[in-house]
Amino acid sequence: MQVIPSLDLQRGRSRLVWWPGAAAGSGSPTDRPDRIARSFVEQGAQLLHLVDLDGAAQGRPANLTAVQEVARAVAVPLQLAGGVDGPEQVELAFAAGATRVVVPLWAVAEDADRLHDCLAIAGDWMAVGLDARPERLREFPWARRTRIPTLQELVRELADAGVHRFVVSHGGAAPDPAVLRSLVESVDAEVLVAGGVASQEVLVAMRDAGVRGVILGEAIFTGAVDYTSALAAAA
Repeated sequence: MQVIPSLDLQRGRSRLVWWPGAAAGSGSPTDRPDRIARSFVEQGAQLLHLVDLDGAAQGRPANLTAVQEVARAVAVPLQLAGGVDGPEQVELAFAAGATRVVVPLWAVAEDADRLHDCLAIAGDWMAVGLDARPERLREFPWARRTRIPTLQELVRELADAGVHRFVVSHGGAAPDPAVLRSLVESVDAEVLVAGGVASQEVLVAMRDAGVRGVILGEAIFTGAVDYTSALAAAA
């Protein structure tokens, strides 16, 4: 299982300051995404997840310069989420240096044409991001369905349409290993978990559930989870 560092991009900088030597008073803090990315890769990261917070608000990637700087700084795949809501945005993300994209569920759940167009560009390098909480599915403004689909039904539908990767979030709550195991076993697709993993015990539970990767952001920035120890636990 991969442990994937996540950087929140806001106005060209990292939303969180990275200072791995803070406890010992060594090193210096930085909010430059390229320097943070290089630090994670030096520690063993084989994939980075970038979240364009401004892009999510604007509906199109907004921190493209920061993505370009990260792409120049490291030689690992970059997965971009936030503002990648359609085929044009997918193209922008790839042009900036991203090698994977995460399209939100709401953008494609009821728009087969948009899903097809995104897949035509991104193929296996596209993931669909969805929230596993049942209440979020109930709150979604479904217009073309006679009933609210379950998470498992949605994942199977999208997998049948050609989606081979899913990024599952839980609104910051701890992920349910049983739900994730059910998803993993129900489709021939890669399941990644984003957020809610705040300890190595939860990390191990995700590994044992068959999850292919855990995306960690604030937990490793604050030191709640030590990144190198997390890599060892996930192996």
